[in-house]
Amino acid sequence: MGKNVAPPAPPTGGSTDPVNLREALEERYLAYALSTIMGRALPDARDGLKPVHRRILYGMQILRLDPGTAFKKCAKIVGDVMGSFHPHGDQAIYDALVRLAQDFSSRYPLVDGQGNFGNIDGDSAAAYRYTEARMTEVARLLLEGIDEDAIDFRENYSGDQKEPVVLPAAFPNLLANGAQGIAVGMATSIPPHNVAELCDAALHLIAHGNATVDDLLAFTPGPDFPTGGIIVEPKASIAETYKTGRGSFRLRARWAKEEGARGVWQVVVTEIPYMVQKSRLIEKIAELLNDKKLPLVADIRDESAEDVRVVIEPRSRTVDPVMMMEQLFKLTELESRFPMNMNVLVDGVVPRVISLKEALQQWLDHRRSVLVRRSRYRLGQIEHRLEVLAGMLIVFLNLDEVIRIIREEDEPKDALKAAFELSDVQANYILDTRLRSLRRLEEMQLRLEHDELENEKSEIEKLLASEAKQWKVLTAQIRELKKKFSSETALGRRRTTFDEAPDAADFDLASVMVEREPVTIVVSEKGWIRALKGHVADLSSLQFKGDDQFQSSFFAESISKILVLATDGKIFTLDAAKLPGGRGHGEPIRLMADIGEGEEIVAVFPYVAGAKMLIAATDSRGFVAPQDEMIAGTRKGKQLMGVDKPFNAALIVPAEGDHVAIIGENRRLLVFPLNQVPEMARGKGVRLQKYKDGNVSDVRVFFLKDGLSWKDPAGRSFVVGKSDLKEWIGARADAGRLPPRGFPKSNKFE
Repeated sequence: MGKNVAPPAPPTGGSTDPVNLREALEERYLAYALSTIMGRALPDARDGLKPVHRRILYGMQILRLDPGTAFKKCAKIVGDVMGSFHPHGDQAIYDALVRLAQDFSSRYPLVDGQGNFGNIDGDSAAAYRYTEARMTEVARLLLEGIDEDAIDFRENYSGDQKEPVVLPAAFPNLLANGAQGIAVGMATSIPPHNVAELCDAALHLIAHGNATVDDLLAFTPGPDFPTGGIIVEPKASIAETYKTGRGSFRLRARWAKEEGARGVWQVVVTEIPYMVQKSRLIEKIAELLNDKKLPLVADIRDESAEDVRVVIEPRSRTVDPVMMMEQLFKLTELESRFPMNMNVLVDGVVPRVISLKEALQQWLDHRRSVLVRRSRYRLGQIEHRLEVLAGMLIVFLNLDEVIRIIREEDEPKDALKAAFELSDVQANYILDTRLRSLRRLEEMQLRLEHDELENEKSEIEKLLASEAKQWKVLTAQIRELKKKFSSETALGRRRTTFDEAPDAADFDLASVMVEREPVTIVVSEKGWIRALKGHVADLSSLQFKGDDQFQSSFFAESISKILVLATDGKIFTLDAAKLPGGRGHGEPIRLMADIGEGEEIVAVFPYVAGAKMLIAATDSRGFVAPQDEMIAGTRKGKQLMGVDKPFNAALIVPAEGDHVAIIGENRRLLVFPLNQVPEMARGKGVRLQKYKDGNVSDVRVFFLKDGLSWKDPAGRSFVVGKSDLKEWIGARADAGRLPPRGFPKSNKFE
């Protein structure tokens, strides 16, 4: 350990070239990146397969594992694929094969598995020595015509065999099964879709080459996940995602309310979002329950067997199930976002993000290429057979002479060619024909087969010469495919549906926890508040603390929100359900809201959704504010009105009417249209009335046609009609004039 180790001596002989490290690293990293992009992570746009999947299917084709044949051990499949085509880890190949067999991972499984292939809980498959597999009908469609020169082959990694560059793909696999992969500097994520819908879109694209993505979305409205669920993404967002090839889909679990005895109910989840592990989902919900972050949920349990059945029990029967589920969607993987990044190898070579239309066009162009190549291959076979048949007719007509030549001549092949003007192919075929076959030779049969082949050859030549005929044949093939996977079949039926998510703003968690009942809110002069049960009209018997006394009261509900305005222009929100009851004197509002030191309470009133209020400061500045903008989520409240000391926020009244009546301490009354007052969420406002000295006394909003009303100290009501108000009607910020006779000396409307 303590010895000095000398560095190895440089190699003798030859020359050394200095290499820039940066350039060497860049070159090698680029080579690695390209290898990952092309050879591992991104699918080919034509067959929708990555190399590992393509090699697994081709390996199974060689092993003749067609649908309906006997299963073979996955160990055999993995070994053959690894030994012949895919020189990577056996576990990587087996994992890919398992995913192709899982009906909750693949929308249209390509592998038919026998044994334990894992489950939706996230349990892994059994080892490959225990499981068996064969191809499904979908995989057979992907390979259809592979032996008919439909596609190109290349040498495998060892150069001793050939492997397909792409599969013929008589099935739109890229969009039907989707794909996920992470390359170097790029990734792909394509959701699965419904094949019958893809066929409709493809047929429309064949008929209308200039169709837009919006046109195609009429046939393929969105993804169709193997695990079902509900997509709650807006249609405009889905359309944008398919146009650009990038975006995401908001996916929710499917649930239903299950009624029990005596009003008891529970929610049953039957479908969960794609690629969410059920066991991990339930663990997460259980953790949130323990941490008391799910106040509406009492318990969760998994009653799944073959199908998903997750039961969620509410805290009480009064809980709104929609609200409970909205809370779960917000906090758990019962709602997830599935990203879409349609990054694929266009024409098998160029990595690019494509739209829905381009993806379908890639498949259609590939299918046309396959059709042309298979037709040419068939044409070659027909021409070979016609040549053979011509030779066989000669044999039939001169059978005795042919037999004599074969028996007596030293070089029968050359003799046959010379005697009957035969080609090499014909002569070889005649010599290879068994004697037993000669008895079947009948001139009529040979001529019939010859005529049939001539007709078929003529049809193929017409097909190859006409692009229109090629698209017609493709249309028929796609219609046949649609019939196989129609919505009438178990595999073809759409599993994912579309819906609109309720607006989160419509839900208030606190209100659902509380039983809805009428209450009467009572506020004292010193700012103490309490909530009496029921709507109590007679409050004469109420007791107040010390020298405190009654100030105001109003009817509300236990789920109501109560708004409190302070003199510094801040507004606070209280929950009626959290207010003290009517047995005692109540509690100071200051204990529930952080009202500034030295500030007073201006008004306490119930929140009414959509209602508007006119707020005014002592300097007569004011504006109209919507109550929806006044709700504050914390004790610190919200700054509603900006006031400069020594002025304060002084008045807040309902803005129900078309005119404003304002009176100042100088006993000047002014009436002007409400539309002259701006509506704002917050601010200082505009001057409502002009004063030389003094401040505002009171303000009211009313309908001019009904007249202006007030009450005198004795409780009598007075109304001044529209025609009698003319001399007080002016413009905002006017000075006004003395009020009508009988107006209270307190300068208050009530």
